[in-house]
Amino acid sequence: MTDRRPLLRALYDAAVAAAHPSTILAPHLRPAPKGRVICLAAGKGAAAMAAAAERHYLDTLGLAPERLVGIATTRHGYGVPTRRIRVVEAGHPVPDEAGLKGAADTLALAAEAGPDDLLLVLLTGGGSANWIAPVNGISFGQKQAVNKALLRSGAPIGEMNVVRKHLSRIKGGRLARAGKNAAEIVTLAISDVPHDDPSAIASGPTVPDPTTLNDARAIVARYKLDIDDAVRRALDDPANESCKPGDAAFARAHFELIARPKQSLDAAVKLAHEAGYETIDLGADLEGEARDVAADHARLALQARAQGKRVAILSGGELTVTVRGNGRGGPNQEYALALAGLLKDTPDISALAGDTDGADGGAGNPTDPAGALIDAATFAKMAAQRLEPQAYLDNNDATTFFEATGDLLLPGPTLTNVNDIRVILVD
Repeated sequence: MTDRRPLLRALYDAAVAAAHPSTILAPHLRPAPKGRVICLAAGKGAAAMAAAAERHYLDTLGLAPERLVGIATTRHGYGVPTRRIRVVEAGHPVPDEAGLKGAADTLALAAEAGPDDLLLVLLTGGGSANWIAPVNGISFGQKQAVNKALLRSGAPIGEMNVVRKHLSRIKGGRLARAGKNAAEIVTLAISDVPHDDPSAIASGPTVPDPTTLNDARAIVARYKLDIDDAVRRALDDPANESCKPGDAAFARAHFELIARPKQSLDAAVKLAHEAGYETIDLGADLEGEARDVAADHARLALQARAQGKRVAILSGGELTVTVRGNGRGGPNQEYALALAGLLKDTPDISALAGDTDGADGGAGNPTDPAGALIDAATFAKMAAQRLEPQAYLDNNDATTFFEATGDLLLPGPTLTNVNDIRVILVD
């Protein structure tokens, strides 16, 4: 039987390449201003975006080095060498002290922007955890606890960010308010959110926020989050309302998406078609519980197999896991694990599920897996080792399962983030 793993990996790599800062950022950068370019970046691709901005302004445009300053806050292990823009490696998905200091320095540098300066804000997914600036009355530890509770709740990322915005001095438009004296605030973003909502990418630090404190309180109640009394008081305080449309902070602010999940999914769909597969594109905005989505996709694959079709089923979006066990994993690994249990008698079906940022759940290390692959070899190892996928699902322990079968997807930091890429090949 033909090994489909090289093709599966090529499809994943095509999705990542379509959103890499080194190739997509420069055409969107503005001309040099009279004063300085103040570059403030956050997220898993922040350092790569900062390095690309440096190449454009310093090398292509010949900007004097002293006129380019900035801070790029990224996930641990996602830093790259830079010349003028300081890189801060910080915690993700749970914030840490480095992110706290990076956010404080970012707000201070934004406040220094003058009427001749361009405030250039570069965002990728992960910025919500990287830029941590608790509102008054909330300790860093209390903010960390809220993040942990949200991550375990099963809430979709959009709802998580509603709560985060209302407990922050940088999210929900507040960075634009800090830099309101700049000649222009230009935000260039790589979307990691379903439907590409600007207010959701890195929790919208430079755009108006349509959500409210009341929305945040409702999410806390809906998921029965165990939060500190100080956090409850903060969510009741009108002073913590986010910036709304019409705020003076946005008078000279511009926002542009430079990469979307759909572009990356389209790149993978094109490659699958060129490889001879009929393609089923389920869209770039899928949400839902990982194991439930896997069951839906398994049914599609089995139906195509029964009809004798050679099909590639592709999808993007961001799935969630409601944590009930104490194992290790993430949504992509859990999706693949659920598929393994449902497709174990079908050696002619293979699949990959991976996060385009290179990390799926995990402990916040650069060596965390991005997801997993399954095929006939997986099914054979399951049988030989008597591995029962359902038992691992019950404990949310997909990483241990795929360590045993040798099927973890381990690309390392990709320096971008356009959500997940999932592929099922039916031969």
